Amino acid sequence: MREAVVTRKTKETEITVRVCLDGGEVGLQIPSGFLSHMLDALATHAGIGLTVEAKGDVHVDLHHTVEDIGIVMGKAIRKALGDKHGVTRYGLAKIPMDESLVEVTIDLSGRPFFVIHGGDFFHGQAGDLDLELVPEFFRSLAFQAGITMHVTVCASGNGHHLSEACFKAFARALKQAVSISGTDIPSTKASL
Repeated sequence: MREAVVTRKTKETEITVRVCLDGGEVGLQIPSGFLSHMLDALATHAGIGLTVEAKGDVHVDLHHTVEDIGIVMGKAIRKALGDKHGVTRYGLAKIPMDESLVEVTIDLSGRPFFVIHGGDFFHGQAGDLDLELVPEFFRSLAFQAGITMHVTVCASGNGHHLSEACFKAFARALKQAVSISGTDIPSTKASL
C-alpha cells in the first residue's frame, strides 16, 4: 500500500493527514463544511483513502487552515508516492458541473509548479469558504507534492460548481497519474 501520514503543527494550525493512494477510508474533521465536502469529492473521485484532522485559527478566517491542509496533504502525497516506480506520471481530466467546466493537467515530475488559467472567477463565497482559497489550496498542495499542475477554467457561473469541478478534475487527474502502468520510473533521467 502506498500510504503516508504527515503531521504539521504551527501557532496557527495543527493538521494531520493520512493518504493511501490505493484506496481506503475517508474521514474528515475540518472546521469548514464546504472544504470537507470538496475533500470528500476529491477522495471519492481519486479512489484514495484520505483522513484529515485539522484545527486552526478560524476566529481569524479559514485562510491559514485551508492553505496548511494543502501543504500537509501535498507532503503526504509526495511521501506516499515513494520513488514513483511504475506510476503513469501524467494525468488529465476535464469535468463539467452544470455551467462550470474545468480541466486539470498534472505531472508527478518532482518539479513543483502551479498555474491557473481563468483564475478571475475565484471571488465570492461558497458555503463557509472564500473562493479565493481554492487556488491557494491547490498551489500549496502542488508545491509540497512536487507536482506540475495546470488548472484551466473553461466556463463558470456558480462558485460551488466551479470549486467542485476543480476538486473533481484534480481527483481524476491524480487517479490517472498515480496509477501503476509499469515497473520503471517513467523518465529518461530514471528519476522523478
